[in-house]
Amino acid sequence: MRKRTLYVWGVAILCFVVLMIVTPAIPQSQEYHNFADQREFFGIPNTLNVISNFPFLVIGVIGLVLCFYKNYFKFSLQGELWGWTCFFIGVAAVGVGSSYYHLDPNDARLVWDRLPMTIAFTSIMAIFIIERIDEQKGTISIIPLLLAGVVSILYWRFFDDLRPYAVVQFVPCIVIPLMAILLPPMYTHSTYWLWAAAFYLLAKVEEAEDKVIYKWTHHIVSGHTLKHLCAAMVPVFLTLMLAKRTTETNRISLLKTWKVSWTKVNENGTRVESREYVYTSVQSEDSH
Repeated sequence: MRKRTLYVWGVAILCFVVLMIVTPAIPQSQEYHNFADQREFFGIPNTLNVISNFPFLVIGVIGLVLCFYKNYFKFSLQGELWGWTCFFIGVAAVGVGSSYYHLDPNDARLVWDRLPMTIAFTSIMAIFIIERIDEQKGTISIIPLLLAGVVSILYWRFFDDLRPYAVVQFVPCIVIPLMAILLPPMYTHSTYWLWAAAFYLLAKVEEAEDKVIYKWTHHIVSGHTLKHLCAAMVPVFLTLMLAKRTTETNRISLLKTWKVSWTKVNENGTRVESREYVYTSVQSEDSH
């Protein structure tokens, strides 16, 4: 098992090295800082882009408090507590760091916008490994994944190359929904992961169409402001999931659940019965 783990890490590192060799550097475009909505209200520059980060701070603090309040989230593994703690710290820090950046957008301040996001991204990856693959491996991976996120930011800042940061940001966006669908969950309410992923995807679309949305809304709200609000729905859904979920007694992946649901209706649209029986052997103790 240990050899397999080392093999997986080795393949991942090799793929990253090959990616860095065969792809050109991605410098930070200065046009990125030129947001559509630059209005100032109450003496706050770029007001809506600043205050729209407040939900991150609120939900991050709430989630962090609930992590330690009488085991409100009913964590069954120590690694989960550490992983979710890092996640909510990252979310709360996004509220502060992104607001700081949008007060005066530039590369130096952008570090404090992106660094908390990498903490959140990498924490989620570790949490998934803990819950769906192996607790020990996932717990051990928390520190290396967090360091990978920090290194990606430092690499961009010192070498003006966004490739490592792009990997840290977008790999979880692909891997996490796939893991949520394919791997059997430890807890109920797994569909909340997909809702969170959908809102994050919507947020990225709004970010890309910042100026277009600002024009469509007749300069009422920009795409980047909406991006903040939609992205904040990710920790909202995950917090709701943590509050509602219980231990899954019958661990079946979402994909298998959907397949079972489809078997209840045949090609003609008429309902058919489909049952599965699982037999387990139970050893009886000798009576004394």
